[in-house]
Amino acid sequence: MGEIILSEDCMRLMSQFEQLTGASSRDCIIDDRNGRIILVVNPGEMGRAIGKKGASIKKASEVMGKKIEVVEYSPSPEQFIRNCFLPAKVNTLEFEGEGEERVAKVTVRDEDKGIAIGKEGKNIFKAKRLAQRQHSIADVRLV
Repeated sequence: MGEIILSEDCMRLMSQFEQLTGASSRDCIIDDRNGRIILVVNPGEMGRAIGKKGASIKKASEVMGKKIEVVEYSPSPEQFIRNCFLPAKVNTLEFEGEGEERVAKVTVRDEDKGIAIGKEGKNIFKAKRLAQRQHSIADVRLV
C-alpha cells in the first residue's frame, strides 16, 4: 500500500464525520472539482455511515457543506475496487502487471456503464484515486 498523507482538512473532516455518524474512516479525498468529499470507511461501518434511509450521511453532508460519498474499505484489492463502483455491478476484474505498475481492468454490465463512469467521469476518477491510495494500483480501466 502506498503512503497516504492526510491534510489537516481531511483529518478534521474525518473526525467531524465520525462525530456525526459514529462511523470511523481511514482515508479522505476532497474533490473540489466535483464538489464532494470521498471517505473510505472501515469494514462493517457502511450501514452506520449511511444511517436509516440515508439520514446520517444527509445530516453530515448538510453540516459539512458538501456532498459526501463513502466507500467501504476491504483489504482485498478486488473487493475494494468492486466497492468503489457500487451500485454498478462489476462482472469481471483482472489485474495486469506487477507491483507499482499493476492495472485493474474492469467490466460492468452494459446498463451499468453510465453509473460506473459517472457524470464527467467522476466515478471512474474516484475508483482510480482510491485504488492507487489504498492498494498501490497504478490505474483502473473500464473495458
